[in-house]
Amino acid sequence: MQEYIIVTGIILKQSPVGEYDRHISLLTKERGKLSAFARGARRPGNKLAAATNPFSFGTFKLYEGKSSYTVADADIQKFFEELRTDYIGACYGMYFAEVADYYTRENNDEREMLKLLYQSLRALCAPSLPNPLVRCVFECKAIAVNGEFPGVPDDRELEPGTVYALQYIGASPVEKLYTFTVSDSVLIQLQQVAEAYMKKFVGREFKSLEVLQTLC
Repeated sequence: MQEYIIVTGIILKQSPVGEYDRHISLLTKERGKLSAFARGARRPGNKLAAATNPFSFGTFKLYEGKSSYTVADADIQKFFEELRTDYIGACYGMYFAEVADYYTRENNDEREMLKLLYQSLRALCAPSLPNPLVRCVFECKAIAVNGEFPGVPDDRELEPGTVYALQYIGASPVEKLYTFTVSDSVLIQLQQVAEAYMKKFVGREFKSLEVLQTLC
């Protein structure tokens, strides 16, 4: 009898395999990042078609093979439909997912990164929060979740609002990150700091960011 595992997570990316299948990267609360196949997910009307799209968050029923998992079923609680009609917002979301994919590993405790990605996608759907601010918060907190965030830089003259924002991002729980807005001048400084930190602590190019930079 086939043994199944149930995980809670979010789809980071998917790619076509063969004529009808999909390969997905799934960030989970229980087992970190997993690679899995969704058989028949590209067939019209297949129950896994929507469930295996990027950003889909819910519970997934998997069974384990010799080298990967296979998705047997899924119960999606949130599709982030707003991002499906907001192309620029979706590009931000794909960038966040690519960063999360880079940072996470299988069988690691990735709950904080999962929460950060989920809350950041929610923030992208909030009209009151500008996407560039959401990006700054996400980048700085992703570095903090990975244990590398140095806090406020001491080699820059920053406005008090910028200093407070960086301290807040570093110290606050993920669930309370997206509860503030900033002035245009503070946002510019946050963008400069976040960009410098991403270059220093991540130091790689992201394809989704290249696309995003052509749009913004």
